[in-house]
Amino acid sequence: MDKAANQAMNREDWAILLFLSVLWGGSFFFIEIALATVQPLTLVLIRVVLAAAMLWLFLLVRRERLAMPPGAATAFLVLALLNNVIPFVLFAWAQQEISGGLASILNATTPIWGVIVAHLATADEKATPGKVLGVLLGFAGVAVMFAGDLAGGIGASALSQLECLAATLCYALAGVWARRFRAMGVPPVAVSTGQLTAAAIVMLPLVLFFEPPWFAAPPSLEAWMALAALALFCTSFAYILYFRLLASAGATNSLLVTFLIPITAILLGALILDERLDPRHFAGMALIGAGLAAIDGRLFSRRAAV
Repeated sequence: MDKAANQAMNREDWAILLFLSVLWGGSFFFIEIALATVQPLTLVLIRVVLAAAMLWLFLLVRRERLAMPPGAATAFLVLALLNNVIPFVLFAWAQQEISGGLASILNATTPIWGVIVAHLATADEKATPGKVLGVLLGFAGVAVMFAGDLAGGIGASALSQLECLAATLCYALAGVWARRFRAMGVPPVAVSTGQLTAAAIVMLPLVLFFEPPWFAAPPSLEAWMALAALALFCTSFAYILYFRLLASAGATNSLLVTFLIPITAILLGALILDERLDPRHFAGMALIGAGLAAIDGRLFSRRAAV
């Protein structure tokens, strides 16, 4: 059992949690800016290359080597596909049609998928009644957000939302797959470095074949700034902070960041990009939030203790 899961977070933990929510909420904002002049696959390639370079530099400064026990190369490749390549591409495609705020709300379904995947694929993380309730509430929230888009048939917006949901399913699968690295003795920062390096290797031929840069217009200055922020702060630096939070506060406490990411994304989109969400999107977010609270369990356990 995660010993840190039931511990109260200290001020430093809360500061990291809030900062992470800003970084990951900002990623949807930066993707939206970059997509104005950068194609989706190219955006993902630049993101993972810059992020991998940052983490390699981090390892170099700390004089650490990338742990490569037997089987690690294949494990890095699979993790890169599930945690970087497929979801990053799907979110980039989706945000060509929907706002970053809506994409961030759908991103909050990751723990809901995680309950289902962990129940089916692991022996020690079976679903409890509270988690089942959380899954049902989460999917009810998704249904509320989809209702208007499906009224006239499956359009571009509905397909983009489905892409976001497929991406979050990949994140859940990645969470289960990544458990094997602890048994291999690969530390968290090395896992991030290995997966991002593998992601860059996978993305390069895809970009050269589907989006050859010699046929594309150069990105704008705003796009380059957004890409740099996305890669350095929202990807590599965020990973380092997240793994530090995991070690200090535990997985359950770290899950709280999922509640906060949409707030940052929606505020940035509204204040800078003049985006607006429909009431049904906020209603869906409320249901997803209730589902996450049920999955987390602490809200109900505290009420029972009163």
